[in-house]
Amino acid sequence: MSNRYAVVLAAGKGTRMKSKLYKVLHPVCGKPMVEHVVDQLSKLELEDMITIIGHGSDLVKDQLGDRTKYALQEEQLGTGHAVQMAESYLKGKQGTTIVVCGDTPLLTGETLSELMNYHEDQQAQVTVLTSILEDPTGYGRVIRNEHNEVEKIVEHKDASEDELSVNEINTGVYCFDNHLLFDALDNVSNDNSQGEYYLPDVLSIAKERGLKVVAYTTPNFEETIGVNDRVALSNAEKIMQRRINEQHMRNGVSIIDVSNTYIGSDVKIESDVVIEPGTKLSGQTVIKSDAVIGPNSEIKDSVIGEHTVVKQSVVTESKVGQNVNIGPYAHIRPESSISDEVKIGNFVEIKNLKLIPIVKFRICLTLAMLRLAKMLISAVVQSLLIMTVKTSLKP
Repeated sequence: MSNRYAVVLAAGKGTRMKSKLYKVLHPVCGKPMVEHVVDQLSKLELEDMITIIGHGSDLVKDQLGDRTKYALQEEQLGTGHAVQMAESYLKGKQGTTIVVCGDTPLLTGETLSELMNYHEDQQAQVTVLTSILEDPTGYGRVIRNEHNEVEKIVEHKDASEDELSVNEINTGVYCFDNHLLFDALDNVSNDNSQGEYYLPDVLSIAKERGLKVVAYTTPNFEETIGVNDRVALSNAEKIMQRRINEQHMRNGVSIIDVSNTYIGSDVKIESDVVIEPGTKLSGQTVIKSDAVIGPNSEIKDSVIGEHTVVKQSVVTESKVGQNVNIGPYAHIRPESSISDEVKIGNFVEIKNLKLIPIVKFRICLTLAMLRLAKMLISAVVQSLLIMTVKTSLKP
């Protein structure tokens, strides 16, 4: 296996999102799109990963930290120009470079690994990730030659009638021989209507040099969807949520209503847990075995112990022990620690508190309310007595 590198394109502003938030930072199942991409690329045993940043660069750095290196594209002059920003890290190195867009959160490490393996097995200089669509309208068509290699990629608006009949489309994910990539980028022209440097032009240069350009077809088009607006963002959310829920169910979790259950990508759930409808689990939450969560409960960044029931309640940044009963309508606020066997009843709110075993917090709350009521009644009686005395003293 040759040295492997990755370039993540994350410099675009994303005007179609109509948002102040940098496009690749929009979340899908609780995690920014670009972080999903970096997570999957991290499975490929890369020598180096460079993320191309532009608008909102500091926010991207804050989110991804030192998991990747960064190159700034100050002026957005096309995808080819964006990749060229990584040359200070990669130019002159031998190996394979995969280029992925930061707005493709559904791509899996398995597909990316298969693409790189195919590229290396074929000893190709360029490999395009493609997919087959029944209706490819709007997508660039991949045209193959008699040797089943890629002859060219034609945009929909430029395609002939015969080319429009092709249903194999370009997904925008590529593998390149790294030396070829940066050599060819020096020869890419911006002589086009947009005045930009396009990455697919590297394929044309490779063909002109008689080099091997091939395509690897993924059977799962959903993975390759790019998010450019809020509609696509919503679709990506649904697809990933379905994927997450199905994986948990295969691991022994019962989800009563998969279309009405929302589980973040980093949540861990053990077997024999039951998730009732209307439940949202997010952050670094861990649900231990035999727990019952829901209906209509929200748990974030918390640990829920074995055989614990959380019903119609909210738990945030807290640790809950075994055989605990919470709710309905309880609110466990940050930094709370609930020990085993504790029962927390209706309308209880707890923050930064440790509850010991065998505590029934609803009783504690009732006693506290009685004390408060006693104090209020006493205050009212005293006020009435003072008023009565004052009235009797008047001439």
